[in-house]
Amino acid sequence: MSKFNKRRPLTDAEEAEIQAMIASDPDNPELTREQIANERPFAEVFPALAESIKRSRGRPKVDDPKEAITLRLPSATIERFKAAGQGNWRSLMAEALEKAVLP
Repeated sequence: MSKFNKRRPLTDAEEAEIQAMIASDPDNPELTREQIANERPFAEVFPALAESIKRSRGRPKVDDPKEAITLRLPSATIERFKAAGQGNWRSLMAEALEKAVLP
């Protein structure tokens, strides 16, 4: 836990310590107001790179999505499908239903 707590105001000594830590870090100097005013969004500065790493949200859309349904089956039936495969019993059940569909 940090000795600086956002629930109470900083003392003058703590503020001075923080400012000294900021000033002592040459790799990460504090930005000036002018630098902050001149900042631009990443996608504006590097448009090709931003486009190459852009991701859409969620799963990719498919042409023929599967539909979630609720189906009550006997426990023995489910256990037989579970015993037949390693974690893919739903796929095995879907295959069996496909084979059983009348033409």
